[in-house]
Amino acid sequence: MTESRIDFRKAKFLISAPDIAHLDQYLPGDVGVEIAFAGRSNAGKSSALNALTEQKSLARTSKTPGRTQLINVFQLDEDRRLVDLPGYGFAQVPLALKNKWQQALGEYLQKRACLSGVVVLMDIRHPLKDLDMQMIEWAVLSHIPVLALLTKSDKLTQSVKTKTVNEVRKALAEFGDKVHVEPFSSLKGTGKPKVLGILNDWCHPTWLAEQKALQEQTESE
Repeated sequence: MTESRIDFRKAKFLISAPDIAHLDQYLPGDVGVEIAFAGRSNAGKSSALNALTEQKSLARTSKTPGRTQLINVFQLDEDRRLVDLPGYGFAQVPLALKNKWQQALGEYLQKRACLSGVVVLMDIRHPLKDLDMQMIEWAVLSHIPVLALLTKSDKLTQSVKTKTVNEVRKALAEFGDKVHVEPFSSLKGTGKPKVLGILNDWCHPTWLAEQKALQEQTESE
């Protein structure tokens, strides 16, 4: 890519919305470029967002997983946004609420036209749970590229980390280049340059236009 680099350190909080319908009200037109961050409530999503933007409290971290059940939007510039989706799989909420959010997440992935990529965060010690796979499959079926980010990689030895990354890549190989797998540590900064490079590519409208054209061509065949 020869596109200009995006300064993710400039991210700032924009809005919170309870669902995609309200998101459309706050951001009418479904325009620009959005990159979504999704993951189980204990996957370290907030810590990763803070590390990538070099801000200590952009995304609020909590000792109680699943406390934040809103779609939080952070603006990079006039046309680009990072979207922090509610953590899924949290245990201490009613089943009806879990099902509601599972439906809302799928709706967001399938209907949000400006979505250019999805980062699915997973604790490297417990990757590819059912809901993780469902998120990845939803995105791929919607022609949206995925970065499977294996967080907390500092918790493993180098040999175990390498083995786990290779196992996850093998498990997701059926999706080809639609899914990238990278280890990441918010604490140590492991994987940060690669992640920012991928996010930078996703942030450019020219890249998004190419993906939309490819999607339309595929659907017309």
